[in-house]
Amino acid sequence: MRRRVWLGAFSLALAVTGAMAAPPASAQGLPDFTDLVEKVGPSVVGIRTTERARSARSGGTPEIDEDMLEFFRRFGLPIPNQPNRPNPRSPQQPTPDSEPQTRGVGSGFILSTDGYVMTNAHVVDGADEVFVTLTDSREFKAKITGVDMRCDVALVKVEAGGLPIVRIGDVNRLRVGEWVIAIGSPFGLESSVTAGIVSAKARDTGDLVKLIQTDVAINPGNSGGPLINMRGEVVGINSQIYSRSGGYMGISFAIPIDEAIRVSDSLRTSGRVVRGRIGVAIGPVTKEVAESIGLGKPVGALVSNVEAGGPADKGGVEAGDIITKVDGRTVEKFGDLPRMVGSAKPGAKIALQLFRRGSYRDVTVSVVEYEPERSASAAAREAPKAPAQPGALGLAVADLTDAQRRDLKIKHGVRVESVDGAAAKAGVREGDVILSVDNAEVTGAKQFEGLVAKADKTRPITLLVRRGESVNFVIVRPAR
Repeated sequence: MRRRVWLGAFSLALAVTGAMAAPPASAQGLPDFTDLVEKVGPSVVGIRTTERARSARSGGTPEIDEDMLEFFRRFGLPIPNQPNRPNPRSPQQPTPDSEPQTRGVGSGFILSTDGYVMTNAHVVDGADEVFVTLTDSREFKAKITGVDMRCDVALVKVEAGGLPIVRIGDVNRLRVGEWVIAIGSPFGLESSVTAGIVSAKARDTGDLVKLIQTDVAINPGNSGGPLINMRGEVVGINSQIYSRSGGYMGISFAIPIDEAIRVSDSLRTSGRVVRGRIGVAIGPVTKEVAESIGLGKPVGALVSNVEAGGPADKGGVEAGDIITKVDGRTVEKFGDLPRMVGSAKPGAKIALQLFRRGSYRDVTVSVVEYEPERSASAAAREAPKAPAQPGALGLAVADLTDAQRRDLKIKHGVRVESVDGAAAKAGVREGDVILSVDNAEVTGAKQFEGLVAKADKTRPITLLVRRGESVNFVIVRPAR
């Protein structure tokens, strides 16, 4: 009897040991990237850039290595002072035969057998020389074909033939949760592979293009490298990370390859990318503003400024309008508008739906080629003819002079002479120009006082306020 019990316990121990030794079911389903890396790896390149010294740097801090400098450049951080570099001829000007200095490192991938390579614009922007290194250790000096800073895409060309190329994937088939890998040169470590999943598609980060979000580890030097699906196809260009410390924190972003290919095709044929614009500065529409002006839900783009004489100005768009549709397509978020307008060809006419002072209206605007926005004239700040007394909202206003209306390029509104109480708490300042009250256009100081007197003081009052070159809604809660 005892023997039977012992054998039973021994059999149970063997069973438990066997169960512990067996791999968990979830581990059996993990992907194997080895064949994928061998297939795509030769098409991925390292990119090294150099620049000649422009002037000696001053400061006593230790020199920062070039990989960290890429972080500072990419995220717009100030670069700490660097020690002076010796120059026997002049401490301020570079010598004619000054040696090029390493500027930064990045990655890229080969698009064509004759040597076109795609990378990020921020990798090569401002470089004097660009070098492309293949996995077989061959290095070529590259020529920059074109750079598009708005999408962060660049195309460079090396003089070589028979190069291995990547396969381009279909971003529309990409699914959240799908495995993807990145190949690049983080910190100059060539042909490094990291893996993860697609965390989100079409992530709006405020850029011109909505990005692919992943949890693939991306570090300095990965910029410009490919994001690859399990079919061995490139679906994006690794471009950005989210970080509070400067290091990888589990969130990275890639430019969708379909948009990048459109840009690269344009760079290859003309060296630049042509986009449309209509000459407006825009901002978001908050839920509180949407409810207060009768829009309902927070959709569209708030026009904060209209370029004088620009397409939108000629088409009848005004500061304070909310653009809700473009050619019948709803502007869900304000960041959608630049993408919609940017895709239109210069010379085309687009139909805009506007929400203005409680009602919708339609206008037609001609698209022109994108260029840096021009600033409007500064508002004139003239002393009031007579001191004004604060009203119910804590606002004292005065009529605009003819000169002020001309400088501001507006036909109506009143200037805030002094502010206190509820309006001050809401953020209204002296010198602001109030254009409307609860969607009613303000034509003068007396009419403004009448609008405020009639307003329901038990609810917030919405003012359309111009400050400098921008227009925005301000919600004032009257004191009770």
